[in-house]
Amino acid sequence: MPLPWLRMLVASAAALALAGPSAVATAATPGKDGAWTSVHTAGRVKDGGDALQYSWPGVYFEGRIRGTRVGIVLDDPAADYDVQVDGATIATLVTPGKTTHWVKGLPDGVHTVRLVKRNDTPWSTSAFGGFVAAPGGAVLPRPAARSRQIEFVGDSLAAGYGNLSASRDCDGEQVKRTTNADAGFGALTARRLRADYQINAYSGLGMVRNYNGGTPDVSYRTFYDRALLNVPGDVWRNPGTWRPGLVVVHLGTNDFSTPLNPGEPWTDETLAAAYRSAYSDFVQKLRTRYGPRTTILAVGAGPFAGHVEQVVQERTDAGDRRVRYWRLDDTGLDYTGCHWHYSSRDHRLLADRLTSFVAGLPIRW
Repeated sequence: MPLPWLRMLVASAAALALAGPSAVATAATPGKDGAWTSVHTAGRVKDGGDALQYSWPGVYFEGRIRGTRVGIVLDDPAADYDVQVDGATIATLVTPGKTTHWVKGLPDGVHTVRLVKRNDTPWSTSAFGGFVAAPGGAVLPRPAARSRQIEFVGDSLAAGYGNLSASRDCDGEQVKRTTNADAGFGALTARRLRADYQINAYSGLGMVRNYNGGTPDVSYRTFYDRALLNVPGDVWRNPGTWRPGLVVVHLGTNDFSTPLNPGEPWTDETLAAAYRSAYSDFVQKLRTRYGPRTTILAVGAGPFAGHVEQVVQERTDAGDRRVRYWRLDDTGLDYTGCHWHYSSRDHRLLADRLTSFVAGLPIRW
């Protein structure tokens, strides 16, 4: 049996083919629609006029309503969603399209509503048109934002690729239906730390080299700045409310998990050097963007762990004490998600370990 690191991301190339990557954070308020003042989100969203547009996995919207019914306005032919009311998941919407989904039969009173995008659909743009109340009910002021913010940067492992699957063998449809970023280690860690979060994860992409050398003209860094991943040149404009105290970077699996193919412009040595150089540049980009107070946690695992540790040591030696290294402990992981990805159990174990590590860091939340 091939090593898990060499089989883990077999289907990620399919995603590439489809693709062609302590403040208040609230949704923008598009023009005349005052309903947006009742929506809280920390995700990378854009004002689409009558809806909020987005692409990254794990984007969530939170609201409060009074009454026995709530409507959820969506326009999304590609992604799946979980609908949560008062902390419980009550529905999963599979590629809902253009619709208003009604949750009915709620006890008369005040309810919290949360909509979360489960999977990564970088080839498509999603749109959320808000929560609406039924006659006799009301949409209430938005829930309070959390004082802590965490940004997760990664690939399919951070996106929760196939984490709900009961088998490692999955076709494309099974991958889509069993991927749930909200059950991934990032979302789990953030909730345990009572933090708002972004999961900026793109399956199949690496820091400099993508899975099995695919689509060599792009990398994760090509897409990082975007809100809408399928719109070339798009740039997410931070409204000034996204100031994460912690950024967790988990990139490198796709760079090193498969052997180099004939014709790729690398040797093992030059790939490693290019990876370290790009990683260092990316850390500097984060430092410039978020300033000296943000802690940047660089995750090392498998064949790229030593390279990440070297980059962190160089940053530390240069005086940046808020770049930290975390060696991902994969003890006990079963990799039974689709194509040898983390299972839901693995994500819970990793969230336990990451939460414990982060709790010991001197982060300026």
